Amino acid sequence: MERRTHPQSTLFVLFGAAGDLSWRLIVPALYRLYIDKHLPDRFHLIGVDRMPLGPEELARHYAEKLAESGEDIEKDERWAGFCRSLGYISGDLKDPAVYRQLRTLMQAREQEWRESCQQVYYMATPPFLFADIASNLGRAQLHRDRKRARIVVEKPLGRDLASFQAINRALTEYFHENQIYRIDHFLGKETVQNILALRFANSIFEPIWDRRYVDHVAITVAETLGVEHRGSYYDHAGALRDMVQNHLMQLLCLVAMEPPAVYDADDIRNRKMDVMHALRPIPPEQVAQRAVRGQYGAGWINGCRVPAYREEPGVAPDSDTETYAALKLYVDNWRWQDVPFYLRTGKRMAADVSEISIRFRPVPHRAFPAAGSEDTHPVALTLRIQPEESIVLHFFVKEPGSRARLRRVRMDFNYLDAFKVATPTAYETLLRDVIAGDASLFMRADQVEASWRLLMPVLDTWSDTKPTDFPNYAAGSGGPEAANILTAVDGHSWLTAF
Repeated sequence: MERRTHPQSTLFVLFGAAGDLSWRLIVPALYRLYIDKHLPDRFHLIGVDRMPLGPEELARHYAEKLAESGEDIEKDERWAGFCRSLGYISGDLKDPAVYRQLRTLMQAREQEWRESCQQVYYMATPPFLFADIASNLGRAQLHRDRKRARIVVEKPLGRDLASFQAINRALTEYFHENQIYRIDHFLGKETVQNILALRFANSIFEPIWDRRYVDHVAITVAETLGVEHRGSYYDHAGALRDMVQNHLMQLLCLVAMEPPAVYDADDIRNRKMDVMHALRPIPPEQVAQRAVRGQYGAGWINGCRVPAYREEPGVAPDSDTETYAALKLYVDNWRWQDVPFYLRTGKRMAADVSEISIRFRPVPHRAFPAAGSEDTHPVALTLRIQPEESIVLHFFVKEPGSRARLRRVRMDFNYLDAFKVATPTAYETLLRDVIAGDASLFMRADQVEASWRLLMPVLDTWSDTKPTDFPNYAAGSGGPEAANILTAVDGHSWLTAF
């Protein structure tokens, strides 16, 4: 089902408009939507931040990022047209007067257009401001139209179950659940969206997508980058909170969910919740057997020496924060009983790889002689999210000229090769859906809460137990040895080798 931008006129309010997230991702995505004519004809972007800027200064700030493509963006007529829709309010985001000014500006625009507009309130701010922004919007009566008014919030949505519940109470004090869009940029990536298409639009895959044929599933999100300029944030978060609780859990749900009756936001999210309910809990006494943590030491990335995590700016010199996390999970239902799902993520790894690998069970009877096969190489389906978006099927064929020797080959689908166009960025997809009012790719509160509940025993155990081996993997390596043991005890291995 194609998601189409709602034609209704839109007032898009960007809190934190002068910040890094707006500059790097949100405004460039909105501009590309404008160029591709995916924005409503009547669209007004209102930036709100504490920096004393005018709309022209803000536009120049955004142009600096867009100019990295090599174009003289400020002389582009399309950019001039986009900037005509840009407004700005300077003030403290906790100050109710800012919201009264915002309401006046929005009402004036609606009077000019002679229609009621839909309103998008995007919180590109630190999480500690979510409650203040939502409350002030409510007190200014900017929340009341449940069909037209919606808010967008970025992760992190808390650092544990209790803090998420506090944030959610603040958001739902004035806004209904169907007005809240919790963004996870992984869900906007084309390969991620195509998990459902691959499974449910092709009759050859769905019949074998269960415990009878699938041996195990491995989900990997690895980065060569360190914490960069996010050291002060990351040192209070860690890999489990930063990546597993949201991104990797969402990928698991898409792989494991049952077919939706229709391509509908509620139905898709209900099927994801079925997976979350079926996930086997991790009791504290099993954390050591089902979870692994690591922290990178100094090493080499692309021929350059890089420092250890504890030497990064903003990081405590004795930090126990994990930069690597791996889990072994089970989905206790009819389809997936006893099939292990291995999840791992890490910084300063040997390669930038984000992918889902599905290993199929060996054939029940081997007709070929043992010496003529390659037992160490599985028959597998790999969904590559980055560095290039692709789907690869690995399988066996007979080598030419040999009597019975098998060789593992691959059948590739690559988005760029197939469609000859670059795929839209994740933020383009997600912002288009927000404006269209399609919540299919956004997280519902019960999903986020269930994820926190699952991971709290791991977080609590790690908090109470000081690691004795940090740093336990070198930058530029494949992660800690304990992660290999996590799969090896089951007779398995990570399907992507570093």
